Amino acid sequence: MSDPNDLAAFLDLGWQCLTRGVADRRAAARHPSFATVSPEGRPEARTVVLRGASRSAGTVEVHTDGGSDKMASLRANPFAQLMIWDEKAKLQIRLSTSVEIAQGAEVADKWQKVPDGSRMAYGASPTPGTPIPQAHAYDKLAHRDWFTVLTCRIESVELMQLLDSHRRAVFRAEDGWLGQWVVP
Repeated sequence: MSDPNDLAAFLDLGWQCLTRGVADRRAAARHPSFATVSPEGRPEARTVVLRGASRSAGTVEVHTDGGSDKMASLRANPFAQLMIWDEKAKLQIRLSTSVEIAQGAEVADKWQKVPDGSRMAYGASPTPGTPIPQAHAYDKLAHRDWFTVLTCRIESVELMQLLDSHRRAVFRAEDGWLGQWVVP
């Protein structure tokens, strides 16, 4: 067993979980909760699909429909927190991020990699969140102009592992990810 006091190894464990979430559809990190604050100051959370994780860049990436409610929230408050629970490792990961929004020609190369069947997630008429008279009174459009890439620049990583002896640490970009143990 590795040293439970090794902060660097603990951060490695978190990044292993994140990168596995990009590559493996069954991985715990594949579908994180994505929390924002609405323009009215209300909390919002939804599930997204993790599409990229770069430790060297300090980013994770998700894709969304440009007409979704989270877009108005991110334009008003360009911050999000992603939360992952990995049952097998008994590990909670919270990523506090600032979010950059990219659309159109800027993300054309990424759109080309989206499978045809998955493109239907980007573009709906009417737009997501619009009241409709019946459950299926909308059309899915597969529209490149609605395809949006959210690059989440990680400001802090909080890891909490719930083993027999719980442990929790916070790592911040501003100090080079050195890490600090905190009480769970």
